[in-house]
Amino acid sequence: MKEQIFNTIEALEPEMLATLSDLIAIPAINPMDGGTGEFYKGEYLVKKLKELGFDNIEVYNSEDKAAAGGVRPNIVAKIPGKTSKRLWIISHTDVVPEGERTHWHTDPFKAEIKDGRIYGRGSNDNCQELVSSLYAAVALKKLGITPEYETYLCMVADEEVGSTHGIAHLIKQKLFRDDDLIIVPDGGNDKGSFIEVAEKSICWIEFEMKGEQVHASMPQLGSNACRAANEFSVALDAALHAAFPEEDKLFEPAVSTFEPTRRNANVPNVNTVPGREVFCFDCRVLPTIPLEEVLKVVDAEIKKIKETRKVEVTYRFVQKEQAPAPTASDAEIVGILRKALTQVLPVEPTVGGVGGGTCAAFFRREGIPAVVWCQEADCAHMPNEYAEISHIINESKIFALMMSGK
Repeated sequence: MKEQIFNTIEALEPEMLATLSDLIAIPAINPMDGGTGEFYKGEYLVKKLKELGFDNIEVYNSEDKAAAGGVRPNIVAKIPGKTSKRLWIISHTDVVPEGERTHWHTDPFKAEIKDGRIYGRGSNDNCQELVSSLYAAVALKKLGITPEYETYLCMVADEEVGSTHGIAHLIKQKLFRDDDLIIVPDGGNDKGSFIEVAEKSICWIEFEMKGEQVHASMPQLGSNACRAANEFSVALDAALHAAFPEEDKLFEPAVSTFEPTRRNANVPNVNTVPGREVFCFDCRVLPTIPLEEVLKVVDAEIKKIKETRKVEVTYRFVQKEQAPAPTASDAEIVGILRKALTQVLPVEPTVGGVGGGTCAAFFRREGIPAVVWCQEADCAHMPNEYAEISHIINESKIFALMMSGK
C-alpha cells in the first residue's frame, strides 16, 4: 500500500504544481501590510476542494472591515476516518508582501518553475504545505483508502500578523479537543529532520531614556541620555544573564538570550549631547522562567541608572508572550510524525525547541500537544522565494502516511 500511495503522489506532481502556481497568483497579503487579505484565495481553495471531490467543507469567517469581502476566511475540510481520533494539518493562506521588486528575478506573483524549484511569493511560506497536505488526501481518495484518523485540512488566515483572525479565532469556536493530533507544517529545515515541540517566551522591550540636551562642549549643564543608555544597556545585559543562567538542552542555544538590538537615531550632529534615547532589547526566555521575574531585574537596573544619571526611564512592550509548556517529546503526534517521516526521508529526526513565535503555541496554551514540522528551504520572506519540488512530494507522502496510520 505504501508504494501505491507514493506512486500516486508522484503522478500527481503536475496537478500539485498547477495548484501551487494558482495560489501564488493570489497575493493574500494582510490588510495591516497593505493587502486585501485572504478572501480571494479562500474562494479559490473552496472551489478547488469541491473540484477534487471534498464536500464536507466549513468556512469560519472572522470579520475584518479592512479586508476584501469584510472577512478573513478559515477553511476546514473534514475527511472521515476509520476511528474517531482526529488529525489536524494546519497551514496558512496569507503571505508577506513581496518587498522591493527590483530584488526579484521573476514576478513575485507569477509562478516560475526552474531547476526543480517553483518561484513566487508564498511558494515556500506556506502554499507548499497547503498543496502537499491537500494532495496527500487526494492520493488516498484516488486509491479508495479511508484514513485511519478523521482528518481535517485546516487552512487559516492571518498567521503572518498574529493569528487573531486565524488560529485564535478557530480556538474560540471550540473546534479542537484535548486529544486531537495537531501538526502545524510551518517551520523546519531542508533535510526535514527537525520536529519542533517547544518555544521560548518572547519579551521585546523598547526603552525611552530622557535627559537634557546641551552643547557637547558643556556636558555638565545637561544630562547625556546617550551615555546613560550605554551604561544601562551594558548593566542590564550583564544583570539578566547573571540572574537567569539556566540551561535547557531542548533548545539551541540552550540558554535564555538577552540581546540589545534596535537603536533609534538621536541627534543629527556630533557636537550636541542627546537628551533622548530610544533602544530595544530582544529577550528570548526559557519557558520555565516567568517573564515577571525578568521584569524585576529590568526595574532594578532602571532604579540604579536613575540614581546615578539625571534621566527618566520608561519602557513599553513591543511583544510579550509567556511560552506555554512544551509538547512532550514522546507525545502521540510526535510518534506518528516520526514514524511517517522515517519511511520517506533518510534522516533520524531530532526533537527540540525554537526561539519563539510559532502558531503551535496557541494549542499548547489550551493543553493540546502540537508539533511544527516541514521540509523547506530557508528562503521564507526573502526575494526570489521558492519551494523545492522534491520537498513538496516528500511532504505529501509523509502527510498521507500520517493520515493512513501506516
